[in-house]
Amino acid sequence: MIHPRLVSALAHRNALKVISGLQNFNYESVAAVVQAADQGGATFVDIAADPGLVKLAKSLTDLPICVSAVEPQALSVAVQAGADLVEIGNYDSFYAAGRVFSSEEVLELTRQTRILLPEITLSVTVPHTLPLDQQVELALALVQAGADIIQTEGGTSSQPTHPGTLGLIEKAAPTLAAAFEISQAVDVPVLCASGLSSVTIPMAIAAGASGVGVGSAINQLNSPIAMVAAVRSLVEALAANSSPVSQVS
Repeated sequence: MIHPRLVSALAHRNALKVISGLQNFNYESVAAVVQAADQGGATFVDIAADPGLVKLAKSLTDLPICVSAVEPQALSVAVQAGADLVEIGNYDSFYAAGRVFSSEEVLELTRQTRILLPEITLSVTVPHTLPLDQQVELALALVQAGADIIQTEGGTSSQPTHPGTLGLIEKAAPTLAAAFEISQAVDVPVLCASGLSSVTIPMAIAAGASGVGVGSAINQLNSPIAMVAAVRSLVEALAANSSPVSQVS
């Protein structure tokens, strides 16, 4: 069962997930991201799959708490600590170390997670390192394996060559392309993430996404006030471009 607040946001295509980072276990940093998400009006937050972080987040906000990992057991332990939903993915932090994820590995992680957590809402990221047609094939297989939400990515593969608005659009192009292709193929909500900004969020919704995930545009800011302001600007960008769909149940 998807959290009621998330159901509504996905149905209106204005869900905003604020990501603190899959490998960010710094309590002070995660607390700042969670508080910014709460005060800025985000739909839910995505933190590392750590029981202590889950309890910390739960003490700071009523927003649904998503935990991310690439180990099903870590997700299970975090759910026991109170996480509302789980995410296989947010792979960006692995790519710098040369770690990539095959279709087979992601599908097997999904199956293992479903066995451990048969009832929890499960989001799975499709690796952007796959060609687009293979991303679509994997997304379809993931839904059959029990994924409730499909997430796209691609910011780390994009190398913008222009400054300003054009550069922001170049940065988002891979995840926008994946969101368009995958949303045409699957009957579950698609969350577009990685490399997005207030400029490109409307494009994600136009491409078929039911919401967006944003991490570094918020969690790399040093000021709590700036973080809240960044969240609010993203919420406003979504509100101006959202429209109801009927695919969420």
